[in-house]
Amino acid sequence: MAQRLFSRSFLPVWLALVALLLGGAVVHQTRFTSDMSAFLPQAPTPEQQLLVDQLRDGLVSRLVLVGVEGSDGPTRAALSKAVAQKLRGEPQFSSVSNGESVSLERDQAFLMAHRYQLSPAMVPAHFTVDGLRSALGDTLDLLASPAGLLVKSLLPRDPTGELPLLLDQLGRGGTGPRNADGVWASRDGTRALLLLQTRAAGSDTDGQQLVMDRIRAAFAEAVAAQKGTAASARLVLTGPGVFGVNVRNTIESEVTRLSIISIGLIVLLLWLIYRSVVTLALGLLPVLAGAVAGIAAVSLGFGTVHGLTLGFGTTLIGEAVDYSIYLFVQSERADGDGKWVQRFWPTIRLGVMTSICGFASLLLSGFPGLAQLGLYSMSGLVAAALVTRFVLPQLLPRSFKVRDVSALGARLAVVVRRAAALRWAVLGLCVVAALALALQRNQVWNQELSALSPVSASDMALDAALRADLGAPDVRYLVVVSGGSQEEVLQGAEKVVARLQPLVDDHSIAGVDSPTTLLPSLATQQARQASVPASAELQSRLTEALAGMPLRAERLVPFVQEVEAARVAPPLQRADLAGTSLALAVDGMLLPQKSADGAPRWSVFLPLHAAASGDIAPDRIRPLLAGTGALFVDMKGESDRLYRSYLHEAVLLSGAGLLAIVLLLAVALRSPGAVLRVLAPLVGAVLCVAAALVSAGQSLTILHLVGLLLIVAVGSNYALFFSSGKGEVTPRTLASLLFANMTTVAGFGILGFSQVPVLQAIGLTVGPGAILALVFAAVWAHTPRAA
Repeated sequence: MAQRLFSRSFLPVWLALVALLLGGAVVHQTRFTSDMSAFLPQAPTPEQQLLVDQLRDGLVSRLVLVGVEGSDGPTRAALSKAVAQKLRGEPQFSSVSNGESVSLERDQAFLMAHRYQLSPAMVPAHFTVDGLRSALGDTLDLLASPAGLLVKSLLPRDPTGELPLLLDQLGRGGTGPRNADGVWASRDGTRALLLLQTRAAGSDTDGQQLVMDRIRAAFAEAVAAQKGTAASARLVLTGPGVFGVNVRNTIESEVTRLSIISIGLIVLLLWLIYRSVVTLALGLLPVLAGAVAGIAAVSLGFGTVHGLTLGFGTTLIGEAVDYSIYLFVQSERADGDGKWVQRFWPTIRLGVMTSICGFASLLLSGFPGLAQLGLYSMSGLVAAALVTRFVLPQLLPRSFKVRDVSALGARLAVVVRRAAALRWAVLGLCVVAALALALQRNQVWNQELSALSPVSASDMALDAALRADLGAPDVRYLVVVSGGSQEEVLQGAEKVVARLQPLVDDHSIAGVDSPTTLLPSLATQQARQASVPASAELQSRLTEALAGMPLRAERLVPFVQEVEAARVAPPLQRADLAGTSLALAVDGMLLPQKSADGAPRWSVFLPLHAAASGDIAPDRIRPLLAGTGALFVDMKGESDRLYRSYLHEAVLLSGAGLLAIVLLLAVALRSPGAVLRVLAPLVGAVLCVAAALVSAGQSLTILHLVGLLLIVAVGSNYALFFSSGKGEVTPRTLASLLFANMTTVAGFGILGFSQVPVLQAIGLTVGPGAILALVFAAVWAHTPRAA
């Protein structure tokens, strides 16, 4: 025994063991991620880069929308206040707003104190005699309106109406969240609302998980402290960060669940075939080697391994285990006589090379997620095949012999001989499938990125409902201004807002949000202060303007004093917003960043509000921005364009992979007829599966395309065995193909039950496709001429 362990023939085993240990060490250090931006391009355009940045840590990605449902209104309000109070002191949150008067009072105090720096009405004409007379007349008219109570209380300090103007500009004239029992509530009054901004980026799923845990803990503490019906209240959370955490948890649980089920089914099948623990364990060795090699290769090549890559990798169990089935069942005895290697290994090797040609096309993708799938598949299949070829024969006991399956093989041989009668019928089916795809060619591919979203429809509906109740901005359309300083980008934002104002006036767009509403540039503030006359001059103009009005100048002494204070006040800074809920809006739109060389850089994001039609015409926006250096981005349109480019590239690469397979088969088989016999079952299976999915209303996505590639990879082994031209396929080989197909279907088909759409797409494609590839290969099998 010892002599065998250290013999030259046993060297592959030692090399495999070393490779497995090294790969295991790499896997142990591997960092796994569920960040969907891994499926975005490596070299994006400026618009795509903005999209990536927004997905990772942009304005929207840091918002958590919270709802308190159930119980009664006063209890929900009390819980909202208690949760907000607990979270305001937590370091994970940069802002916690729920509409409480404490924040409203702070907001109004800030606006009142800085109204002359913020008011867009502050132009030189505003405080002339005519300007004052007009403003005072408008204010007196407002006394008779529903806002009269507020105006009357402010009249001595703000007779020109700057604060009502600012409140109207900020949308607080009744268009903001509804207030009930002192906190924000939904429009139907059944839900209390909170809006939180996290310090962790939306792509930081660990940080967002901590945020969610803290919110839930604060809610549980609040419920425990309340009495009455608080126990019936429930908490709902939504937002990009929440989606990210839920998606990661779903992927992790799905990968774990599906892996356990797949392995269990395959082990059960192999046990029924082998009835031997040793053979079963050895049969899974290529799977282990393939999984370790795949993860290690992706980890070394990309730095991280995406959860979807890992999930996809579990499906390779179904194909990797095929190789050991071929060895065990076809060779009957693995006594080192080399007959299996001579007779069957060239066919399996060609099948592996065919698969590698298909998956190599993915490796060339500019999208890291797709390239990961390609590298994982190639590495895993090569490792599994090498272990089968060089390691397993050395490990098999001398007395190894699998159970006799010749009876089953003989029955299969009869079926295969009869199946030849179905050639024209199968050909007709493939033609019908091709015609169905041609007739529905406009519905074949889903062109929207949302098709890959693992977020459930109910979660999306909840997010839309809370967003509408809170009046959260529509961030589909953005104008971005970037520059080297805060002052530069604020001035740029003001210029953009002025350029777009004609579209607001003619109702082409409903409005533009800008941080300059609350934090004007220093230049604008100085201009507004310069339009304020000195105290004595203002008093004189005011006296003249009040002539004939039912208002005495003595009552407006506070107004004159505060205008004078504003005239000489220092400029408004970002720090002056601290403690107000308004800081959330400014911080979300004004972001300090760093350029590629590490230099400070600032960006302003200006969300555009669509008009009632719901759409904004980019060809009307872009000309107005000419010369400003600003970038207009339709986030949904850009994401869909990104996905279309993703899909287009994948289709081209798949075509290149198919061409490589044809060339490989042409070189290896040296017969056009043999190449056709190998390709026909694969093309037929792909056409039939694609047509069935499309006819069932399932437009194909990029993951369906990956699934179609897998059909080619898996089915190539079947087609090569049936088209080998070395005579009729032996009964043992037929049995091995059936067993391999069953394990493949078990491995891939289980994905069809996944809750993750991308995994489900692969399962629904590869499971039926593998069966069709085997059946079609049998129907179109090479039939040797009779002697």
